[in-house]
Amino acid sequence: MDKKLTLSLNSTVIEKAKEYAQSNGVSLSRMIENYLALLTKTDEHDEEVFSPTVSRLVGSLSLPDDFSYKGDYTDYLTEKYK
Repeated sequence: MDKKLTLSLNSTVIEKAKEYAQSNGVSLSRMIENYLALLTKTDEHDEEVFSPTVSRLVGSLSLPDDFSYKGDYTDYLTEKYK
């Protein structure tokens, strides 16, 4: 359940935060909520909090079951530094 919260902040900070939020496609409220959730996270089993950008990307890429990023990265480095 969402609740309202009133904060008193420096007007310059507010304007910069609004610009940042808009340029990243997120509301200022959501940005502050995500920040506070990360600050107050105490249990490793809590639900992960992702930025809106990451949340939109989750599940957009599927990899084969036998995919090994370490193996692929090793192969990449071997080729690069031949």
